[in-house]
Amino acid sequence: MLAGLVTVSHAETPPMRDATTHEQLIPKLRQAQQNDPMKNMPAPTGDDPSKVFQPKDFLSESDSISFLGVATFVPKRAILQIPKNYQDRMTMQPGAKIVGWADFYAANRGWITTVEVSRTQAEGNVALPAETQKHLSESGNLVVATYMGGPISVLPLKDPKVADPKAPKTTNPKTPVTTEPVKP
Repeated sequence: MLAGLVTVSHAETPPMRDATTHEQLIPKLRQAQQNDPMKNMPAPTGDDPSKVFQPKDFLSESDSISFLGVATFVPKRAILQIPKNYQDRMTMQPGAKIVGWADFYAANRGWITTVEVSRTQAEGNVALPAETQKHLSESGNLVVATYMGGPISVLPLKDPKVADPKAPKTTNPKTPVTTEPVKP
């Protein structure tokens, strides 16, 4: 009775294949070596890019801000304004606990102001709006440029005629060209 309930399944065995032999691999290797496109490439000229663009020291590429035993790092040129009364906070205090930008800014919003910039403004292709520049000059706080909430370097303004073909043209070269910030 049990024999009728139990069914035996026979799985099909996969077909047997012969393994590739050494003699079969030799002609394929010779053909691959003859058709190697890298052999026809000219030798590279100039400096080795892996040596030219070596990463720099983190500390030399950053500015530190510290206050009450807590410190953070921001990229160079991210700090747009440093009032005289906050100069002492621009040096690393001995024994300071290093935290990320978000934590440091949350604890020090009273004396730090952020200015959200677009990528094109950070690259120096578009100037900051006149009202933002006026606000910066009137602020008594430390001002840090941010992009999507994180600190970012702001490069000096390039010539808008050359750097940004989309920038509005002006007939009077003495009039500065200002554009509204581009939303990221």
